[in-house]
Amino acid sequence: MQELMQSWIEEYIAQYAKGHSLPLNIWQKPLVAFMPADDERFKTLKQTVSPSHLMPEDLLPDARSLIVYFIPFNHSITASNKNGKLSSREWAYAYIQTNKLIGEINHYLHEKLSYYGYTCSNLPATHNFDEKKLISNWSHRHIAQLAGLGSLGLHRLLITEAGCSGRLGSIVTNVPLAIETKPAPSYCLYYLNGSCMKCVERCPVNALTIEGFDRFKCYEYLLKNAEFHSRLGFADVCGKCISGVPCSHINPAQSTIKN
Repeated sequence: MQELMQSWIEEYIAQYAKGHSLPLNIWQKPLVAFMPADDERFKTLKQTVSPSHLMPEDLLPDARSLIVYFIPFNHSITASNKNGKLSSREWAYAYIQTNKLIGEINHYLHEKLSYYGYTCSNLPATHNFDEKKLISNWSHRHIAQLAGLGSLGLHRLLITEAGCSGRLGSIVTNVPLAIETKPAPSYCLYYLNGSCMKCVERCPVNALTIEGFDRFKCYEYLLKNAEFHSRLGFADVCGKCISGVPCSHINPAQSTIKN
């Protein structure tokens, strides 16, 4: 069943790009992971993310499994965002289109699972956070880490085998799956050996430091980008810390881990 659901996601992305005649080639092949809904580690999110973080059963009372996926951006999208203080038009456009895509993927998965007698939650890609605290009640990146899709880097974002330049989606379903989830080792060079701080160096407003992350300063800057790109839609995005860095499109720690 896992292979079938992964193929649904891959096929939908390919069909979406063709069907919408997008002016940019935005996406690469997605990475997909699965995990059991009763994994005890979910409870840790109440401490590491927020006391209000939802559990799978809050979204679906008979939750059995989670489907988590990462949609990597093409290299050209990331390259466009390397220079300048504000996010590139291509990056903003990719952000908006990918958020729409994730919503449609989740709706499509609901339709496909319904055919087999199952159901699933329908979660947005973003904007599911407390606007005062700027903390999500369903953190796709923390859940993706629990699912073994990658590890969190110094920039607080998920680094996968396909890097960190892209978007995450997740759903809760009542499909019973036999899954053994293994956490990924650290893919962040800073956490491995202190050899990289490129993400910190690239933050245009110094919201990201070795000591911590100022989410309010970051979000204030995201809103400046949103205003600048308002003709495209609501692009509250920046992405400078994950553009033009060693982990943009690969797991930079792969050779270190193997050795």
